[in-house]
Amino acid sequence: MAKFATDAPEELQKIALDVVETARDSGKIKKGTNEATKTIERGTAKLVVIAKNVEPAEIIAHLGPLCEEKGASYIFVNEQKELGAACGLSVGCAAVAVTDAGKAGEMLSDLASKLAALKN
Repeated sequence: MAKFATDAPEELQKIALDVVETARDSGKIKKGTNEATKTIERGTAKLVVIAKNVEPAEIIAHLGPLCEEKGASYIFVNEQKELGAACGLSVGCAAVAVTDAGKAGEMLSDLASKLAALKN
């Protein structure tokens, strides 16, 4: 079952951004909506982080339902710029998929359980 949160508390958003940043350095991430979509469809996404302030919203509208269908955990964060910075980019990023958490494995597991609790 997919674990998700569209209106996640700031605390969980910060944890998600920390997971992305740590996975960027010690694991593997895929940046951008297209790359995230591919990893979700292939079943390799451990966590998908999506920015809420993407315009037009249709760019990311398919990601939540796709994550639910494929059983991937996902969370929305408030700002593209924050997500881009966590990826090591100087510009914003609409979506990121963590495919290998690296040293963030424990943080990712903890976040997934918190997202599941938030859903219920």
